[in-house]
Amino acid sequence: MSADEFDPQIERLFAQSPSFPDAAVFAHSLEARLERTGRLRTLAVTVAGVVGGVVAVSQGLGSNLSLTADAGEAARVSNIGLANAATRTQQAVEAGLADFGVNLDLASAGGMPIFWLGAALLIAVALTGAMRLSQEL
Repeated sequence: MSADEFDPQIERLFAQSPSFPDAAVFAHSLEARLERTGRLRTLAVTVAGVVGGVVAVSQGLGSNLSLTADAGEAARVSNIGLANAATRTQQAVEAGLADFGVNLDLASAGGMPIFWLGAALLIAVALTGAMRLSQEL
């Protein structure tokens, strides 16, 4: 068979993809899998956003930045409310970790231990995601 005959024959063979009897089942299972991982990804991004927001607010409250010359009574009251919310969130995180047997006192920890704890958690989440992705592929 010469090259002139071979190329058109290959083009004809690959011009139409074969249809498989279970194509509909395969497409449905693939769509369900993509939808499931999409929900998980949405949940993970939401949780990361909430945790990041709490950390940002708590760090912002502890930074002693004065953005105005006279903050006034309303600003002082709102700062106290935000500080109380950050404290309650911190206590909830400590209680949740205590359920797993991890006893951390986040109130006495400085900024760097909190940073390294967050970095370790992010690395653990990234490794877990990478492992799961490699198993699905």
